[in-house]
Amino acid sequence: MSENKPENAGTAGSPPPASGSPAPSGTPKSGSAPLEPAASSPPPHEDAIRLPESPARNTPSLADEKAAAMSSTDDPISASTVTPEAPQTARQRDAAEARSAAAASTAQQEAAVHEREARRAGTQAASARATAKAGPAFAGSETPVGTATRTVGTAGASAAATDDVPATQDAAASTARPTGAPPPGFGAAPDFSATNPPPPNAFPPSPPRYLKQNDSAWSVFGRIIAARARQLFDRAGQRITQRTLRIGVSARIFHPEPGAKGLRGKTLQYLEESIAHWVMSRDVIVFMIPTVGHQGMLHPSNIRLRDYAKHLDGLLLQGGSDVSPQSYAETATSPEWPGDRVRDMYELELLHEFIESGKPVLGVCRGCQLINVAFGGTLYQDIATDVPTAGVHVSENYDQHRHGVHFPDGSTLLNMFPGRRDAIVNSIHHQAVKTLGRDLNIEAVSAADGIIEAVRYRRAPFVMGVQWHPEFHRAGGPELLDCTPLLDTFLRVARETRF
Repeated sequence: MSENKPENAGTAGSPPPASGSPAPSGTPKSGSAPLEPAASSPPPHEDAIRLPESPARNTPSLADEKAAAMSSTDDPISASTVTPEAPQTARQRDAAEARSAAAASTAQQEAAVHEREARRAGTQAASARATAKAGPAFAGSETPVGTATRTVGTAGASAAATDDVPATQDAAASTARPTGAPPPGFGAAPDFSATNPPPPNAFPPSPPRYLKQNDSAWSVFGRIIAARARQLFDRAGQRITQRTLRIGVSARIFHPEPGAKGLRGKTLQYLEESIAHWVMSRDVIVFMIPTVGHQGMLHPSNIRLRDYAKHLDGLLLQGGSDVSPQSYAETATSPEWPGDRVRDMYELELLHEFIESGKPVLGVCRGCQLINVAFGGTLYQDIATDVPTAGVHVSENYDQHRHGVHFPDGSTLLNMFPGRRDAIVNSIHHQAVKTLGRDLNIEAVSAADGIIEAVRYRRAPFVMGVQWHPEFHRAGGPELLDCTPLLDTFLRVARETRF
């Protein structure tokens, strides 16, 4: 960039140029065409405004003068006699000069930036003002082209004049600041009390309006986890409560007859159809539980009766053969009533496994007698023989024979059959409870002779036995006791205690 001075202009104190040197470029040579005036070619825009020369550029420093004096041979102190400067002092001087030069460069750079910003802002303001002035003129009347051109030219001149003011002020400020001094506010302590709000787009989006004012991210997250947990627990609860109950029924056992062929020579395990259908009438699944054992088995297995008690929800002991007197430490008073010792052992183990598992047990006829024996009670081996004054409890009519029963105070049957103290039931048994077992409660007695007709174990949720056959009552007529409440109570406890 041209600085508008002769190219051979040196610093102050330098020798003048030789007489033989060419003339400056701005002076025309003799015999040549004269150059056009400078006004005919305006200087570039960058040269329109020049920063003033820094005093440090034309004024020699003290170190330069000292070096020039010492280098002169006319001076008493010759350069050959100059005392060498200490390295540390030289480094300090070089550092100071470097800092001074850096500060000067920084000042010049900042002044240039300020000049460009001021010039840009002035140009924009002048354009806005020119547009504002020209708008009403064009809207109100037609302005000649020449007049418009002069107006725009005047506005441009005003803008140029306006641009010179901030640039001049910035240049004056940079000139007034001492050489090497930092810019204003360079080392000032930060003001932490000043409020500098962030821009509007720096704020996070506001939370949804449906959230509470005191809701935090953790509280919302906790409620989400709690809702998911409740949903999982509800599903698990529905699966548990809606799963169909599984009720096990003990098996009747048919022992092989000596010398018989076919099925009569085999051991059969079966159940009577009515007992299964009576339980299934309440929409539950019925399983017959076979006997298990190791000795004498053709196909040994590790399955135990406790496995049935673990996977089934309740046990029903159905009727059948007599209970063997050996099971309650007595001998048979007649060869006709030996009972079934094998079935006794199987059902006694099954009963204890279900009680240990907390599952309900309902005994029918023989099942009622077995519950009494399981807790140390005894039986009448034959009611007609042992209690001659007792009424008839079995006849050739089988399930068509019936008699009355009474519910004493303290019986849970009073709650199952509200408002009833007496009922009519069928009677198909020649044995009955004699000595009541431990922790058993009398639930019903025969109305005619006081023979125990129902018992309940007090130390379990539901362990009850009835001497009659409730599965035959619906077919026997409306005068027989409807035992559906008894079955519902048994199944309800099975649902509550299956886990």
